[in-house]
Amino acid sequence: MNELTARRGGGRAARVAMRAAGPVSAAPPGQTGGAYRPLTDAQIGAIYATALRLLADLGMGECPPKLVQAACARGATHEGGRLHFPRAMVEDIVAGAAKSFIYHGRDPKHDFEIGGERVYFGTGGAAVQTLDIDTGLYRSSTLADLHDFTRLIDTLPNVSWFTRCCIATDIPDSFDLDVNTAYALIRNTTKPVGTAFTLGEHVAPIIGMFDTALGGEGRFRERPFCKAHISPVISPMRYGEDAVDVTVACIEQGVPINSIIAAQSGATAPATLAGFLAQSLAETLAGLILVNVFAPGYPVIFSNWPLVIDLRTGAFCGGGGESAVLNAASAQISNWLGLPSGVACSMADAKAVDAQMGAEKALSAVTAGLAGANMVYESSGMMAALLGASFEAFVLDDEMLGAVQRTIRGVEVTDETLGYDAICEAVLGEGHFLGSAQTMAAMERDYHWPRLADRDAPVTWAEKGAPDIRGRAREKARDILARHHPDYLGAAVDADLRGRFPGIR
Repeated sequence: MNELTARRGGGRAARVAMRAAGPVSAAPPGQTGGAYRPLTDAQIGAIYATALRLLADLGMGECPPKLVQAACARGATHEGGRLHFPRAMVEDIVAGAAKSFIYHGRDPKHDFEIGGERVYFGTGGAAVQTLDIDTGLYRSSTLADLHDFTRLIDTLPNVSWFTRCCIATDIPDSFDLDVNTAYALIRNTTKPVGTAFTLGEHVAPIIGMFDTALGGEGRFRERPFCKAHISPVISPMRYGEDAVDVTVACIEQGVPINSIIAAQSGATAPATLAGFLAQSLAETLAGLILVNVFAPGYPVIFSNWPLVIDLRTGAFCGGGGESAVLNAASAQISNWLGLPSGVACSMADAKAVDAQMGAEKALSAVTAGLAGANMVYESSGMMAALLGASFEAFVLDDEMLGAVQRTIRGVEVTDETLGYDAICEAVLGEGHFLGSAQTMAAMERDYHWPRLADRDAPVTWAEKGAPDIRGRAREKARDILARHHPDYLGAAVDADLRGRFPGIR
C-alpha cells in the first residue's frame, strides 16, 4: 500500500455516523453578496447626484408641521409649501445614520445583524387573498390564515424573519386588526417579526403587548424583536401625514423602522430605469431624513423597493427582468451609501404554483442576493403580484432560497478544496471519488440538497405516480400545519393579553 492510498479516510462506519448527525446547511442565511453589480460607480454617482438635486431644488411636498420644524432645525428650508434639503444636510444625515444593527428575535438564536452585504430573505406583503390549499383557488385572507402562515414559517430555516404577509379581511376595525396581527406574530413564532400600524396612536398599546410577551414593562426596548413597516413617502415626492405620525410614535417606543419607498415605473416614477432609480433614491433619502431629524442614528432599514407596472395595461408586475435588475441596482446603491438595505423580490405574477412562479421568483431572488441586499422582502409565499399568498409557495420558496444562498456563497479555493491529494488517491486507487472522506465532507459542506425538487430517473418518477412539485409542497405544508402548534406565550400571558385587549380572537 503506497502513502497516498494509506491516507484514504473514513470507511462505512464513519460515513454512517456523519449522515446520522443530520444535515448541515451548505449555505445558511447571511451569505455575503455583492458580486453582481448592474451599475458602475460612475453611474451610481450620477443617480445620487440627481437625487440630491431633486431634494434640494424640487423638495418634498405635504410636510406636516412637526416635520417642517424638526427638519428646518437641521438646515432644511420650507418655501412654497415644499421642504427643501440642501446637499450638505443630506450628506450629514447619511453619514450619521445607523450603518448596522441587530434584528432581534424573541429567541436569541434567531438574532442577526442587518448591514454590510450580508443577505437575508424574509416575508412582507399585505395580501388580501389566499390561495386555498384545498381548492387551489383564491379567496379572501382571514385571521386564521395569518396564524397558519406564521406557524408555517416558524419551521422554515431559510425564511429569516416574518412580516405579516396577509391582511385579515374578516376584522374591519383598524385597531383590532393591528392588535390581532401583532398577537398572531407573537403567539406563533419567536423569529424576528414585522408589522404595520394603521395610526400612530396604535403603537404604544401594541408595544405594551410586546412588553408583556417578554416579561415586563420596558423589555421590548431592550430586545426590539418587531420592526415597523412604514411608507412615509407618497410618490412622487411628497410625505404622508399618517405615516409621519406612525414614524414618530415608533421612535418614541423604540421600534426599529423599515422605511419603505415603493414607486411604480411609468406611473408614480419615470419609466426610464435610471430616472426611476434617481427619484426613488431621493424619496428613500427623504424617508431616512424623516427618521434622523427626530432621532439621529436611529435603526432604520433603507428600503428602496422599485416596483414595475406593465405599461400596456397599467397592472403591477411582481416578476420580470426589469424588476430583478432594478431591485439589484437599488441594493447596490444602498450598499454604496453604506446603509442597511431592503428590496422587494420574488412576488411572482403567477397565480398558480407552476413554472411561471418558479422562474419569476428565482430570477429576482438570485439577482437581489448576488447584489448584496441585506433584507429581501416578499421573497417567500407571495403570489399574484402581491395580491395573494400561498402555503405551497412558502415551502417551495424556502427550498429555493436555500439554493440562492448557496449561489451567493460562491466557490472557496483552498489547498483542501483543490484536492490534489484526493485526486491522486482516486487515480491510483479505486478510480473514483465515491465514498472518500473528502467527498463525504463535501456533501455536507458544499452542496445544498433539495427536499422537494425531484431528481429521480423518469422511470422511477413514473412508478411513483408521476407526482408534481405542487403536490409535494401541498403535502409538506399540510403536514407542518397539522403537527406544529406552537404557543410561545403560555396560558398566563395569553390570559393577561386577552383581558387587556378584548378584541383578540
